[in-house]
Amino acid sequence: MKRLFDLAVAVVLLVLTAPLMAVLALVIRAKLGSPVLFRQVRPGLHAQPFTMVKFRTMLDSRGPDGELLSDHERLTDFGKWLRSTSLDELPELWNLLRGEMSLVGPRPLLMHYVPLFSPEQARRHEVMPGITGWAQVNGRNAISWEEKFRLDVWYVDNGSFALDMKILAMTARNVLSRHGIAADGDATMPPFRGSPPVDGPETGSLP
Repeated sequence: MKRLFDLAVAVVLLVLTAPLMAVLALVIRAKLGSPVLFRQVRPGLHAQPFTMVKFRTMLDSRGPDGELLSDHERLTDFGKWLRSTSLDELPELWNLLRGEMSLVGPRPLLMHYVPLFSPEQARRHEVMPGITGWAQVNGRNAISWEEKFRLDVWYVDNGSFALDMKILAMTARNVLSRHGIAADGDATMPPFRGSPPVDGPETGSLP
């Protein structure tokens, strides 16, 4: 039932939003350059990699060393608007159509985060990743990584069609209010470097 619902919604929304996506593509090309689409390999069901597609929201600005500048420096006001309205997520409908994502589920993160998850946190990959999810409607980027993963695992254990409908309704409300777009002091969300053990230093952090 969930897959059939995802397919039906994906087809309808792709048809209805095609003109809007065409206009957005032209504006993004003019304001942010090429490519218009941002593609990145993310972990899907059972942490299997797939290529997620979104609208580009950042410039490719680089420093004297050739390295990309921080997200804060590359994220323009237009890019912030795209993110706050969630319009940058529209191309993910193709991932939905291809069966790589669901409407509702834990958000697919970065591949290099996968080995940093605790066994409990890794359970978020027991279901299909989603365009929106329980963590997104309960704080989005304004909550800690640990809280986000706790909410993701709660969804894995308690997911149902009725809960999905509730999450979609809450998503619409949050998009309109533009709630939880970024963490304090960050353009989006600080990098995940592993959860610290109880009464111990942080482990599994990236260099």
